[in-house]
Amino acid sequence: MTTHTELPSMQESLLDVASKKIFVAETGEGPPVLLLHGGGPGASGVSNYARNIAELAKEYRVIVPDLPGYGRSTKGVDGADPFGYLADTISALLDQLGLDKAHLVGNSYGGACALRLALDTPDRVDRMVLMGPGGIGTTRALPTPGLNSLLNYYSGDGPSRLKLEKFIRNYLVFNAADVPDSVIDARYRDSIDPEVVAAPPLRRPKSLRALWKMDFTRDKRLARLPVPTLVLWGAADKVNRPSGGPMLAGRMPNCDLYEVANTGHWVQFERAELFNRLCADFLAGRR
Repeated sequence: MTTHTELPSMQESLLDVASKKIFVAETGEGPPVLLLHGGGPGASGVSNYARNIAELAKEYRVIVPDLPGYGRSTKGVDGADPFGYLADTISALLDQLGLDKAHLVGNSYGGACALRLALDTPDRVDRMVLMGPGGIGTTRALPTPGLNSLLNYYSGDGPSRLKLEKFIRNYLVFNAADVPDSVIDARYRDSIDPEVVAAPPLRRPKSLRALWKMDFTRDKRLARLPVPTLVLWGAADKVNRPSGGPMLAGRMPNCDLYEVANTGHWVQFERAELFNRLCADFLAGRR
């Protein structure tokens, strides 16, 4: 059973970053760690890591932004190269925070952002933890039912609480009962922000070129990436295939892989105690 740790008080800022407003919450002292959230409807930084922030803040300066298109940050994402757009934004955020380098922790969409940032500027990333990251082998197989559910949220008859609940309970987690109704309610409210509905941040690639850019297994730089990386992947992930874990471990020279049994796409939420321990130890170089 996952314990629910109360969130600590956090300093909140709305920063000017690369001509955008980026919301950031932070707490704790120590080496800086950016927690980058996933891309599901209604996602945001603090809500995505609600079960992790307090534990990690015991040892690290925990920085939790809302990615462009989400939460309290500026809406809209460049569909021609979304992962590059996210990575450039987070790189500019590091500049704004006065950080030359930081640890990156990324879940799904945020994992794709972290990996792209590491590929583009490896000197800015100390260590990296990726949980079921996006962009792994996406040109090598059809989208999963879970990913289709996510991508179809704003299409057809538009967003609804029922569609969101189906995505979260049927596809996002292994144990549907682990997600309180309050989480779904809050995410639904955020997902129907008129600015988000007008420009959903996560869409199907606009072109073959965009699709190719969004598959990191096609990027030759992956084999030369020096950043020590821990990949955590839920064995029952229905959004991004668990086979992506061995793909990364087989291509990256400094990649450890941990497959988490009886767990879906939301490792840091579903297996918070395990995740917090592994993440803290890996970032500190204790494993």
